[in-house]
Amino acid sequence: MPTPKQGPRLASSPAHERLMLANMATSLFQHGRIVTTLPKAKRLRPLAERLVTFAKRGDLHSRRRVLRVIRDKSVVHTLFTSIAEQMKQREGGYTRIVKIAPRRGDTAPQAIIELVVEPVSPKKAVVKEAEAATKVAAEA
Repeated sequence: MPTPKQGPRLASSPAHERLMLANMATSLFQHGRIVTTLPKAKRLRPLAERLVTFAKRGDLHSRRRVLRVIRDKSVVHTLFTSIAEQMKQREGGYTRIVKIAPRRGDTAPQAIIELVVEPVSPKKAVVKEAEAATKVAAEA
């Protein structure tokens, strides 16, 4: 039976890619934003979002699952205390990828991946529709 293909990897082996993404996630949670290539940022985003979701749960099992990926206990502590508290109101979309100018040496596409720290605000159009619907329901 042929082994299924997972697509091109960022590194030479699966173990190298896993460690590289773990190191990038550690740097992201430590500094709040990192500059990297666009494909690496796109591969890092789901991992970082999953780790923030675990941190929002806050239980011991979630902490141990995050420690499997991020080996630095101080970064895990920061993730569970400050970052998870900032993301309590947010249901998803904890990171943002912003494209920047290509790298000068090899013109590789660069991007900034950063944690979204702005407070969540409901969209105005949705709020107006909800208010209109409640008025119609109250009149009927």
